[in-house]
Amino acid sequence: MGADGRTGRLDIGGVKLEYERIGPSPDEATTLVFLHEGLSCAALWKDFPGRVAEASGLGVLVYSRQGYGGSDPVDVPRPLTYMHDEGLRVLPKVLDAAAVRSTILVGHSDGASIALIHAGGRRDPRLRSLVLMAPHVFNEDLSVRSIRAAKEAYEHGGLRTRLARYHRDNVDCAFWGWNRAWLDPGFRDWNIEEFLPSIAIPSLLIQGKDDEYGTERQVEAIRSQVAGPVELLMLPDCRHAPHRDQPEATLDAIKRFTERYAGPRPASAAIR
Repeated sequence: MGADGRTGRLDIGGVKLEYERIGPSPDEATTLVFLHEGLSCAALWKDFPGRVAEASGLGVLVYSRQGYGGSDPVDVPRPLTYMHDEGLRVLPKVLDAAAVRSTILVGHSDGASIALIHAGGRRDPRLRSLVLMAPHVFNEDLSVRSIRAAKEAYEHGGLRTRLARYHRDNVDCAFWGWNRAWLDPGFRDWNIEEFLPSIAIPSLLIQGKDDEYGTERQVEAIRSQVAGPVELLMLPDCRHAPHRDQPEATLDAIKRFTERYAGPRPASAAIR
């Protein structure tokens, strides 16, 4: 994590989640809350959150969900509602514990789906807008094929060793909690489109044209069903992680979007 950040562990109902803060405090500026993908954690964002904080002038909160990175472990198998649980139950507690006053959720893959569930299911007045990278709103054959390939790489390739550097003792619950849920036959009908019509805030959608986990149908479903304004960026030569494959284009898009939709400074900052 960045050397200029403030790190610690949030207590969420007795569960400890590692976090890092970068840039202005929640009293001084809107906070960009980064929600990682299904195999990631706070550290795997690497320097990207810090670069976004510097470019935007906003605060950043990065945390690892339970079962990931240095956060507390989680029991597996996870329930097939795990993204609903995160978006509706856990994320509000994270925002409360971190004293977030005004936020933009920056979600990648599973994290983007969690952001959509939160935005459509809670109508949180703190929420200004959404940045969604490679979001999923339903399961696709392409997703299942790639997740099966990840299982093969974890069991017989070097994926477990690479992930263990970041997840340490959580590596097996991080991988299997995600992989077994997505490959469960009951998950084939997973769909969160019901949350989209209730989302009236602005959204920035970023997807790679070569995304191996989801087709353009995902972002088109979001764009056609949310009530708020949508900006869509489809990136060439980009797979499932725009912030890694096309970091400059992704950073520039987020900077321009947040300039328009970060909202006013928190009230406590305005009277200083």
